[in-house]
Amino acid sequence: MYLCTLKVNISELPMGERIKKLKKIRIHREGTSELLYGGLIILAVNLLMWYILGAIHPLARHFVMPITCGIGVFVWLSMLNFYRCPIRYFNGDTDKLVVAPADGKIVVLEEAEENEYFHDKRLMISIFMSPLNVHANWFPVDGKVKFVHHQNGNYHKAWLPKASEENEHADVMITTPDGEDVLVRQIAGAMARRIVTYAKEGEECYIDEHMGFIKLGSRVDVYLPLTAKACVTMGQPTTGDQTVIAKLA
Repeated sequence: MYLCTLKVNISELPMGERIKKLKKIRIHREGTSELLYGGLIILAVNLLMWYILGAIHPLARHFVMPITCGIGVFVWLSMLNFYRCPIRYFNGDTDKLVVAPADGKIVVLEEAEENEYFHDKRLMISIFMSPLNVHANWFPVDGKVKFVHHQNGNYHKAWLPKASEENEHADVMITTPDGEDVLVRQIAGAMARRIVTYAKEGEECYIDEHMGFIKLGSRVDVYLPLTAKACVTMGQPTTGDQTVIAKLA
């Protein structure tokens, strides 16, 4: 009954149209407070330096302030770059497609045992995000969120194989319109210490919709049925919500 209801809900949508709960923002909401408070701190530090240098010698300001201001601007622009959130739309029919849930590059593409939920082999595709990548995460498939589970853990380097199981991570299980279960795992890395997941159990989800956000370098794993056909190669760069990484049977 659950699967039949899900199929009806999605099949009723006209071709080429899907319900999109888009967050139309250029700067991700997760960075609003950090950018505001970070900017105020940088401003306060530079004002303090201005008064201190003036008390030492007026000419000191001319030599030191350009350096401190330049460092402050660089730090703030780096934060701005990290929290950028481009507005993206997948162009085309999403039926049976799996799109990249994140910007980055493919670091794992193999059959792997998944013993926490499936207890069998799955096609595992992992995307590593460097600190320079967009860190918003998108739903890779259309479907319905079966459950969301957060697991505390370590903070190994995200590209290491053990990071998938031992690091802190958030698991989102999605059931597609055809009844296939797809597991998406947001993994914290050595630098990433906060995982944000917007997915809610029981909600319908769609490609083009934000699934969550991970701060600093991190990784996203996607576990697919072995019948899925991979459309990417090792080391290939990916663009979240744009790059097709696999096709479901």
